[in-house]
Amino acid sequence: MRIIIAGCGRMGAELAVRFAEGHAVTVIDQDPRAFARLAPGFGGRTVEGVGFDRDVLLRAGVESCDALAALTSGDNANIIIARLARNIFRVPAVVARVYDPRRAKIYRRLGLQTVSTTAWGVARMTQLLTHRELNVIRSLGEGEVELLEQEVPGHWVGRPVSQVSVPGEISVTAILRRGTPQLPAPGTLFERDDRAVITVVAAARGRLEHLLGLR
Repeated sequence: MRIIIAGCGRMGAELAVRFAEGHAVTVIDQDPRAFARLAPGFGGRTVEGVGFDRDVLLRAGVESCDALAALTSGDNANIIIARLARNIFRVPAVVARVYDPRRAKIYRRLGLQTVSTTAWGVARMTQLLTHRELNVIRSLGEGEVELLEQEVPGHWVGRPVSQVSVPGEISVTAILRRGTPQLPAPGTLFERDDRAVITVVAAARGRLEHLLGLR
């Protein structure tokens, strides 16, 4: 896959190094000193220039790339880069980092894929400080939905999955039984030593804790 990363800050550099293992990566930054953040032996290309300059994007190979991540330090710059990549150059996969959560919601309505590190960080901090017993393995969106893996409590054993599911709020997505994952039916009974993979909306974390007997 051919990937362009606009912005060689800490996140951009880390992402570039990760993708460079098996993919063709080009990194854009207007400050050539930023490329020093790339690991020694980085196998991708670097292009000096402003990421929303069409000539710079063309030099980076935007016309033939498969994906672009806009990770500069400015929300406006990232959105301009993302819109150019998606609307002008028809890049199949485009993601922009946005610091302001309010802007992220607006841009999503415009059809732009965004990652708000601020919103995600706040949601994650809230979860760790107030719901520390819940083992979150993945957050979706900006933390509105979370995927957890929990040991099945004793009072769940022998009960069907349907009894601990709340439509629109809490759903048992999978059961890990003797190390083997399985997709449960509503009538599947929990067994001792099961681990449940649970999908929960953020607003229902307290209700899930109550169901698990954590509060």
